[in-house]
Amino acid sequence: MNFIVQGYPAYAYTGGRAFDPALPAVVLLHGAALDHSVWHYPARYLAHHGFSVLAVDFPGHGRSPGALRTSVEALADWVAAFVEAACVGRAHVVGHSLGSLVALATAIAHPARVARLALLGTATPMPVGEAFLAAAKDDSPAAFDMQTAWGHARNVALATSAIPGLSLAGASRRLVGRARPGVQHADLAACHAYAPDPTAIRAIAAPTLVMAGRRDQMTPWKAGQAVASQIPGATLVTLDCGHAMTTEAPGAVAAALHRHLAAGGR
Repeated sequence: MNFIVQGYPAYAYTGGRAFDPALPAVVLLHGAALDHSVWHYPARYLAHHGFSVLAVDFPGHGRSPGALRTSVEALADWVAAFVEAACVGRAHVVGHSLGSLVALATAIAHPARVARLALLGTATPMPVGEAFLAAAKDDSPAAFDMQTAWGHARNVALATSAIPGLSLAGASRRLVGRARPGVQHADLAACHAYAPDPTAIRAIAAPTLVMAGRRDQMTPWKAGQAVASQIPGATLVTLDCGHAMTTEAPGAVAAALHRHLAAGGR
């Protein structure tokens, strides 16, 4: 499904059901150099259990054209404009990794657009190593390999995929590798640079869920625990998975999201 946001088309996957603005809306935000497809299982689950789902592609990602937004704050402004374009007034905003920072920034800068908040694989700050940034700046295959290796629990190649016949690491590597030139570096640099005011985090009023992977190599679960401790009333859920929890543990992610979002109605 496409909307016009800040003058350009913006694509959103609706989870296999037609978007119904009368239902509670959930906006799902992906991570660096990824797209809506990482939300496939949770999006379908929520869409078939009482929600209208919009798993977006950020500008310059996936099926969304337009210029890259090179800061978390600019992406948050885009998300607020997307919610307005979808004519839902406000939405439950859920983000993973880079998307979690964008969701957090949206709740800070545009609180009227956020009903409930969920942050998956998050950390503030979210530093990115110099070697990783340098490889991404060159659009080097090494950067794609780094994101694939560090973005999953160790030995993920031996893990069973929730989708029969799909290799978790293989699918992730292909997804990152097909991002447009410059996308991975822009996204990682945005993560690295984002430094929200702790006072603003403590002022978030939206009911918040933080999900952390016990085997996360990118944003260790203690980082998620620290974020949850800063947001008043936030709930922390720890999963036995790595950073790529939407594909490593999609059922657990979907169930935790449904419990959190269903508690809030619209």
